[in-house]
Amino acid sequence: MCRNYYSIIIMKKLSVCTGSFLHKLYGGMNMAEKRGRVTIPTDLDVIRETLDIMKEWGADAIRDCDGTEFPQELKDTGSKIYATYYTTRKDNDWAKAHPEEIQQMYIMTSIHTAVEESLEIHLMDHLYPDMLAVNTRDDIRKWWEVMDRTTGQPVPCEKWSYHEETGNVRIQAVPFHQYTVSFLAYIMWDPVHMYNAVVNDWKDVEPQMTFDVRQPATREYSLKRLRRFLETHDYVDVVRFTTFFHQFTLIFDEMAREKYVDWYGYSASVSPYILEQFEKEAGYPFRPEYIIDQGYMNNTYRIPSKEFKDFQAFQRREVAKLAKEMVDIVHEYGKEAMMFMGDHWIGMEPFMDEFASIGLDAVVGSVGNGATLRLFSDIKNVKYTEGRFLPYFFPDTFHEGGDPVKEAKVNWVTARRAILRSPIQRIGYGGYLKLALQFPDFVQYIKEVCQEFRTLYDNIQGVTPYCVKRVAVLNCWGRMRSWGNHMVHHAIYYKQNYSYFGIIEALSGAPFDVSFISFDDILADKDLLKKFDVVINVGDADTAQSGGEYWVNETIITAVKEFVYNGGGFIGVGEPAAHQWQGKFFQLDDVLGVEEERGFNLNTDKYNWEEHRDHFILADAEGDVDFGEGKKNIFALPETRILIQNDHEVQMAVKTFGKGRGVYISGLPYSFRNSRVLYRAVLWSASAEDELNRWYSTNYNVEVHAYVKNGKYCVVNNTYESQDTVVYKGDGSSFPLHMDANEIKWYQI
Repeated sequence: MCRNYYSIIIMKKLSVCTGSFLHKLYGGMNMAEKRGRVTIPTDLDVIRETLDIMKEWGADAIRDCDGTEFPQELKDTGSKIYATYYTTRKDNDWAKAHPEEIQQMYIMTSIHTAVEESLEIHLMDHLYPDMLAVNTRDDIRKWWEVMDRTTGQPVPCEKWSYHEETGNVRIQAVPFHQYTVSFLAYIMWDPVHMYNAVVNDWKDVEPQMTFDVRQPATREYSLKRLRRFLETHDYVDVVRFTTFFHQFTLIFDEMAREKYVDWYGYSASVSPYILEQFEKEAGYPFRPEYIIDQGYMNNTYRIPSKEFKDFQAFQRREVAKLAKEMVDIVHEYGKEAMMFMGDHWIGMEPFMDEFASIGLDAVVGSVGNGATLRLFSDIKNVKYTEGRFLPYFFPDTFHEGGDPVKEAKVNWVTARRAILRSPIQRIGYGGYLKLALQFPDFVQYIKEVCQEFRTLYDNIQGVTPYCVKRVAVLNCWGRMRSWGNHMVHHAIYYKQNYSYFGIIEALSGAPFDVSFISFDDILADKDLLKKFDVVINVGDADTAQSGGEYWVNETIITAVKEFVYNGGGFIGVGEPAAHQWQGKFFQLDDVLGVEEERGFNLNTDKYNWEEHRDHFILADAEGDVDFGEGKKNIFALPETRILIQNDHEVQMAVKTFGKGRGVYISGLPYSFRNSRVLYRAVLWSASAEDELNRWYSTNYNVEVHAYVKNGKYCVVNNTYESQDTVVYKGDGSSFPLHMDANEIKWYQI
């Protein structure tokens, strides 16, 4: 996928750093002799240059990309060779010969208001006509659904009809009710191929159709097609599946602009063939609404229904079975199987049990920040993980006046925090190498990045870093959406979701043992919370992130309160545990000590507004704390200690509950300062203030990471400006330290 899909919006203030920032490893190390753990792209027009860059960056692997070819001259270099393999496209002859097995997706029209007893809705309004084609081949009465959105009920089949000559659905309507049509459409142009063609201005490119490998004829053909590929590509060491079978939800409008995208979306993993299989397994009929979800398409912010979770579980099992067949074939030919976690990856949930059965050797994915790094590095049951770093070598960045070095610096410094907690084994780059070569300062910078990465890996491989506390992030998705529940497609940032982004990004590089748990996990195991020191719940009310109606479940609410009462910590950000019920909006008001005024408590006077800024949590917060947009109308209960309020709206508060403690924060954008606020909040809520000065830096721009089993620790400057700090070691002793821009210093314990 094009790098734009994974570009990070958070940009830090960067100062110009002209000198090298190579590690100063304790004991010394000749970095010039280091080689390996780096993958670079190539093409037919950059053969000599590829060899030069391999030497310059110390690369030991070469890959092709979408729209590039692998030159014969590089096949005998002795380097590891990756070949991009597409299971679902790049074979239009097959797709045209089997139109019934072209992939499909569910689409919902826009909402239309009837003003009389008849209403017509054109299905393809505001959709790119070359991408989708309405499926009338299968029974539309079974697989389509016309919804009365005023009542929330489906319209009986006898009250609507489709007219193929106009492309309209005609409905016997109730005046002034609103209606939508949910229908199946063939994917006539693979969305990723289309996006790359548009971004790179490819001329005279035939749209690549997306065929459905899950269906019988295409399944048999695809397994034979894979064998033919392997037999004709004996020089290939790693087959890089991009990815397996189902594209995430990506739809374009009539002007070829992105209309809807959900990197976790399952709406393009459907067909009557697949859905009939699901019905047999589930024991109940499938409805389009299980996917459509009122038009929200079950995006990651929606609390998933039982039916949708059933469908996801079915897809995971079936996708894993077929993926294993392909991986086994690759292994039969003596090659490694790598999955690109990006494009047709739906059903390949890497943190779920089914994934382990596939037998993949490696996973690669694009790294936009610390959270995306952890999204790959925390994957188990593979031999290695690889991060594709930004910027992607595409003309949207590599053009006259472009500044790829700036983006690369931001990308590296944010990802590096996470590498120091959970390292990937390899890094790489993608796109058109010739574009990168036009920027010599970029080439030099990436050389330094490659050298630095190798040093990091050599020092921390196989060792769990020191973790001060066990932290659980509680939401509706749990481990399935570890590290990525806030992402539209990797690191793209939503303004309205800045707090979840901020928390997860801060945790990605923090010295905590981080787990992601769901409300269903608590229902399944009443003792689950005993495994953690602190639980964090963050998000807007009634979203999958905060939990919505789960908070009125007796088992859940009592389990959380018991956990805190017995000494646990709870940190709530935004509208945690929020759902209107029994006279309350914040269902953990007794733990957090705050409530949100929603117009129901206006008659009740509020007297607790005194601030107490001299608190452990705020000790490093110089000046005003950045709460982002925060939340309006938050007030404190009488026994709550307010740390910060603004015009009688609480921004931060703390409260004791039994032996435990609760912390409320109205919002928390990602920054180094806010990462320190969160760090202190975790320690305070866990009643562990005395553990602060262990592997700790007094300057929040500088962090300390200890690898006790390796007998090493490092101090890292996360900025491109020099910093001064006091470093505390594990025994509580300390020393002052000056750090150059972006510098890492390694020490023996």
